[in-house]
Amino acid sequence: MCSNYETVTRADRLLSFFGVARQGNEPPQVTWPTGLAPFIRLAEDGSGNRRVDDGAFGLVPGFAKELVYGRKTYNARTETVAKLPSFRNAWRKGQRCIVPAEAIFEPYYETAESKPVRWRIQQPGEVPMGIAGIWETWNNPETGEAVFSFAMLTVNADSHPVMSRFHKWGEEKRMVVVLDPEDYDPWLACPVADAPKFFKQWMGQLDASPAPLPPRAKKASPPTALPAEPPEDPGLL
Repeated sequence: MCSNYETVTRADRLLSFFGVARQGNEPPQVTWPTGLAPFIRLAEDGSGNRRVDDGAFGLVPGFAKELVYGRKTYNARTETVAKLPSFRNAWRKGQRCIVPAEAIFEPYYETAESKPVRWRIQQPGEVPMGIAGIWETWNNPETGEAVFSFAMLTVNADSHPVMSRFHKWGEEKRMVVVLDPEDYDPWLACPVADAPKFFKQWMGQLDASPAPLPPRAKKASPPTALPAEPPEDPGLL
């Protein structure tokens, strides 16, 4: 599972590694649920080409009333993505995407009693990850604006040499579905019935190291006010 990650936003890296052109060249940023970030999907003109759009991290289904719904739908289990109300429409329509990530972040517990330490996981050589996802269009009922959103797909990682180290002791281990670059186009374009063949652990090399969040600044007023917390992982829906 992944509740925050570093986006690929530089135009040269999106073009070199993912074959898409994007306006703007802002530096990578850490994205949390409901934050806007690039995602890659098939162009709607039938050309079979890839295109990149910005969407909210956390899939917002059509029946949702607010964008904040995405705070609990940023990951989708491959075992249930076709069945759960939040995800099944996007899955049935074949709205699959690639989420470009420089790195993902996961909590590491040294012991069952210890507090988690945030770790950074990435591929060696500054090669970004292409993470399998699904996307949806949500119409804001107040403004009528159409908003893209997306979720990352996850698989069981109990046996994975790196990803099994993360998350709480005694709980199932999960990891995002990292795609081989050769599979980018097949993942985006294949029939829905064939898509589950991509549901597997990534066995390529991964580098992991501690990357704790910086201390939060204390608010001067009111004295009892607490700073906003990054969203805790509510589990996979």
